Amino acid sequence: MGLFSFIRGQFIEVIEWTDNTNEIVHQFPVYDKAIKMGAQLTVRESQAAIFLNEGQIADVFGPGRYILSTENMPVLTALKSWKYAFNSPFKADVYFVNTRNFTDQKWGTTNPIMMRDPEFGAIRMRGFGSYAFRVQDPALFLKEIFGTQSSFTADQIGGYLKSVIVSGLTDLIGEAKIPIMDIALHYDELSAAAQTKLEPIFNGMGLSLSGFFIENISLPEEVEKMIDRKSSMNIAGNLDQYMKFQAAESLREAANNPDGGLAGTGAGLGAGMAMGQIFGQAMHMTPGPSAPSPSAAPAPSAAETTEPCGSCGHGLKPSEKFCPECGTPRPEKKFCTECGGALEPGMKFCPNCGTKA
Repeated sequence: MGLFSFIRGQFIEVIEWTDNTNEIVHQFPVYDKAIKMGAQLTVRESQAAIFLNEGQIADVFGPGRYILSTENMPVLTALKSWKYAFNSPFKADVYFVNTRNFTDQKWGTTNPIMMRDPEFGAIRMRGFGSYAFRVQDPALFLKEIFGTQSSFTADQIGGYLKSVIVSGLTDLIGEAKIPIMDIALHYDELSAAAQTKLEPIFNGMGLSLSGFFIENISLPEEVEKMIDRKSSMNIAGNLDQYMKFQAAESLREAANNPDGGLAGTGAGLGAGMAMGQIFGQAMHMTPGPSAPSPSAAPAPSAAETTEPCGSCGHGLKPSEKFCPECGTPRPEKKFCTECGGALEPGMKFCPNCGTKA
């Protein structure tokens, strides 16, 4: 083998890259940047190869197999003005660009975002989700983002893309003016609108936003507690029915706990009735300086607290256990074990829920 043949053998003859990392860009290692004319270039699917000559983009190759010659490298040929045969070497930087989808990229708000809600006023909210992107224009991506680095990964651009996403999504939600209580119903619509809004920004970097998803938008803990309290009041609804429900629950617990006896039953009923009275007074009290205090309220008259005797109809006071006219015992009050409603003497079924007395 002569000296010329030995020198020829030192130049790269096969140029290819098998991706087994998370790299977006990989610089092909070429000794002294010397590549033999006639070398074989293999570009796989979801790849592109960029040739740089003295810092200037010479050619971009898509998927396929190429024999490097002046015929399929017209730009580089014009730049070099070949003076030798086809087997003469040329010097160039070779970059392989991964054009597949980079999925499961995470985005999220680093700090709470201030928003104005029609129901709660000014609130702070957080959000997070995922997105996917791919290199759409390798040459533009080289010029705008990775420059001449020997390798470039998704993590190196992830922070910047996350900032772009959060900024665009915040502006979109603010313009949509969706109440925070209803925003979960619009995740799909907001995701699609955000992808449309952000796509031109990604295109300006040579990228394409191939997917965007909102997983959750949440509120601070104190606001969530306030919503829980409001929900509890809405569930309570009619205070009178709530008191009856509490009384029925107390009776059921007493029946399931024989050791508690009548004392436990009375305590449960008393607590339920007292709570109902307190809520009732609070709901019916008229606010303002002229409203009378609870202690100044007039005492109920005797006619309002009497109960007719079951035999002669004479009015019985609360303290009278027997009728002073005919001696008939005061009728015993009964309550429904299911709903807590009052049962009149002689009733066999509850008029409210139909439970057998």
